[in-house]
Amino acid sequence: MAAAKLIDRRLRNVPGKLRVAELFFDVPVNYSKPNDGSIRLFARSVRRQTSFPDTESTEKPLPWFVYLQGGPGFGCRPPQEVGFVPFVLDKGYQVLFLDQRGTGLSSTITAQTLARQGDAVKQAEYLKHFRADNIVRDCEAVRKYLTTDYPEEYQKWSVLGQSFGGFCATTYLSNHPESLREVFLTGGLPPLVKGPDPVYAKTYEKVVERNGIFYEKFPDDVDRVKKIFQYLKENKPRLPSGVLTPERFQQLGINFGGYGGLDSIHDIILRVTNDLDLFGFLTRPTLSLIESYGGYDNAVIYAILHESIYCQGEASRWSADRLRSQNSRFQTDGNAPEVYFTGEMIYRDMFDSYDELKELKDAAEILASADDWPALYDEAQLAKNKVPVYAATYVDDMFVHYDLATATAKKIKGAKQFITNTMFHGALRDRTDEVMRQLFFLKEDSID
Repeated sequence: MAAAKLIDRRLRNVPGKLRVAELFFDVPVNYSKPNDGSIRLFARSVRRQTSFPDTESTEKPLPWFVYLQGGPGFGCRPPQEVGFVPFVLDKGYQVLFLDQRGTGLSSTITAQTLARQGDAVKQAEYLKHFRADNIVRDCEAVRKYLTTDYPEEYQKWSVLGQSFGGFCATTYLSNHPESLREVFLTGGLPPLVKGPDPVYAKTYEKVVERNGIFYEKFPDDVDRVKKIFQYLKENKPRLPSGVLTPERFQQLGINFGGYGGLDSIHDIILRVTNDLDLFGFLTRPTLSLIESYGGYDNAVIYAILHESIYCQGEASRWSADRLRSQNSRFQTDGNAPEVYFTGEMIYRDMFDSYDELKELKDAAEILASADDWPALYDEAQLAKNKVPVYAATYVDDMFVHYDLATATAKKIKGAKQFITNTMFHGALRDRTDEVMRQLFFLKEDSID
């Protein structure tokens, strides 16, 4: 594999004494056919600001620490907004934030940009190049460029993978372990499965549990939610990004998996109920609040490729949809004692209720029936792994089930886990210092 081609590099300083390089690279869309087109990748490298002139010739080589964002489908935040940056810089690393292909500034995937590929068949074929296997190939191409003049001991790099970023890091361990110095995972031990059904079976168990906790905390919301669903069935109010259906309102349950999520959804339910009682319709501020909890229209990869991240030689066939239909409490007809909210699952009806996704409905159908997904993990390689792996695993994780995560940890030779029931999936963002301390304690501690 050839190194990525650097297109542009601009240096700037940001508050907090950080020196940031904004980097653009070209890499192949399809690494098996490198002459069949390229895509543009964006990354930011971060160092401490020094008194030396900002030139490459004055840079002292430092080990690289690469962050792989969760998702799929989301770009990285600016480094000054990321809490772990000072901690990692203090440990002597330089940090690289890479927008995974199709996200952020890396050849962003939208309905409009995909339309340039042609019809739905061509769009689906193009999207098949945006999974973890090619994200890892992108990392390798960028690593080869950035470390080409580095001493041998700095040519391997460290990777921190949050959630889906951890899935990518595990693919990295499977396919290019020789390039890795160490791997840190936060809520990112992937289920080693062939398809999504066993994943969603476990995920629904946790979503059911969180719904029970929600209604126990806010029992008055049982009837409020039913009335809201009845109103949405009859009126279908418009949002800036589509139609507010009962199923779309149900998707607010994704917030049950984060800090303060139960209270934030109760506040929305209270506001919607108040609107309906006073006016008989939803006011603009209420609709804007609900809209702010969406986002699938701005991260279409999250919707259209979400189930495929679990596929290895097997079709997803709208797994979350099929499993949802088996539990009456997720039905919005009001016959169940409580109507449950859903989690981070992706449903067929999203491609009707979001205007952006509606344009990709045909491509989504093609991808849901595709069964030619290549393998993402090599369990034989993981079983003989020699790369240090340090994982933060959360017992009450609503997105990456504890049982599946710990089963994977046992299959990665030498993996060390920090396990806690006091944190949620987003702890890297919400409990940054504690998570990073625990991960580096695993790294720096020794077991006789």
